[in-house]
This record gives sequence, structure tokens and C-alpha cells, in this order.
Amino acid sequence: MWRGFCKLTYNWITLFFSVDFGSTTDIIQTIPQDLFAEICEQIIQYLRHQISGVNTVELCQRFQTAGIEISASDLAKVVNTVSSVFSNAAKNKLSPEEFSTRLGSAAGTLPKQALQVIRHVWNEQGNSFTGSEGVNNIGMVGQLIDFQWKLGMAVASDSCRSLKCPYITMAVKVADASGHVTSKSFEMTVPQFQHFYSQFKEMASVLETV
Repeated sequence: MWRGFCKLTYNWITLFFSVDFGSTTDIIQTIPQDLFAEICEQIIQYLRHQISGVNTVELCQRFQTAGIEISASDLAKVVNTVSSVFSNAAKNKLSPEEFSTRLGSAAGTLPKQALQVIRHVWNEQGNSFTGSEGVNNIGMVGQLIDFQWKLGMAVASDSCRSLKCPYITMAVKVADASGHVTSKSFEMTVPQFQHFYSQFKEMASVLETV
């Protein structure tokens, strides 16, 4: 079963400029304080490279169990906005006092409870980014979440001259830079797969020299 991850995206404009919470303000207002705190905690864990992303599907299921209706796309907007706040603060190594001041001027109509949660999480864990270059290494690129393959045998085809030909089915799951997770499946002939495999071997050889 595929599991959905919201891969976090970043706006490297510093908190010296306003962070646009935009339409996410209305969404955040529907999220209970304890669940919003968990979202913030997971974002910090991602920025510290402790998890591969924020599992929006699992969070949405928990919200629904609590009687809260929220879509994965709306939750992704919240994650992307809050992660932008934390990543900018980490990049600029803001102290809790500086962070609180910048956030207060940028939050607009953000609920008071949400502001308190964001400030609290940064006060508790923001110092873990002091002197760290980890956040600076996160770029605007996608990430491979899962990769699977299986061997099959053609039993019927309009174009295949000789049936019972082996083929490889590939299934990849990728989170792009905007945070959307997509799954793609495609087939390869055995020669195509062998070429694909040789390219991976070449990459592995290069990595061994690094």
C-alpha cells in the first residue's frame, strides 16, 4: 500500500520580509492546537533529517477520527507554509526573541493559539539548528519516496510478435518540489532494464570514489 508523504517545499526569502500565510490561515483555524503542534514537530524533525517527510495521509485520517474534515491538499498548504517559516528561521539562525518578533509582524490574522504553538516549538528546538548547515543543504528538488519492480510475462498483445516475452514493471513514487506525491508505473523490456541497471552500477562506482 502506498503511503502519502508531503514532501516539504521552501521559500528562501528570509523572515526579514513577510511570510504570506494567505489562505492557510482559514485552514489552520480548523486544526486543534494539539494536532497543529504535532504538525510543527514533524516539520522540525524533517528539517533535522530525522524523517523523510510529513505523512499527510496519516494525519488526515487522524483528523477525520477526531471529527475534523480537512483534505490532504489543504494540509499540504499548511505544512509548506509553516516549514517555510522554520526553514527561513533556521537559515538565518534566529534567536527565540528575533523569531517571535519576525513572526508577529508576518502572521497577519493567524490564530493566537497557532502563533503560540509555532513560537513554543521554535523556542524548544530552534537551538538545534545553531551552527548547523543541514537546512541550507535542502534544495528545491524532488525526492524519491519508493521504488519497486517486478518481472512479468506477456500473455496477450496486439503488437508483440512472440508472446510469453519477459518484461519488467517499474513503480516509482516521487515527491516533487511543490510537495505533491505522484506514483508512476511503466514497463521496460529486458534489454532496457539491463541498460537501466548498468547506469545505476555506474553511479554506484562513482559514489565509491567520493
